[in-house]
Amino acid sequence: MSPEKIWLAVGFLAQALFSARFLVQWVASERAGRSVMPVAFWFLSLFGGMLLLAYAFWRRDPVFVLGQGAGIVVYTRNLCLLYREKRGKRPNEDA
Repeated sequence: MSPEKIWLAVGFLAQALFSARFLVQWVASERAGRSVMPVAFWFLSLFGGMLLLAYAFWRRDPVFVLGQGAGIVVYTRNLCLLYREKRGKRPNEDA
């Protein structure tokens, strides 16, 4: 398989992971009867975003790189906040 086809497959896989987060969020919200953001939403965002960032670098698309790079920071921060919350610490408390 050529590198072009491999990267195209990576791009489609990344987009599928990234898009799956909306389905996960919708199902979780419907079950709860209110809008919720499950942890899986942030993990799908992070892993899909990282793969899309790799694909964007391969495509040499600076707009795509900037957009995905900024998103990864947000997804990581949300996961850190959720982890701290689970441990019982507030975001502004010292470790």
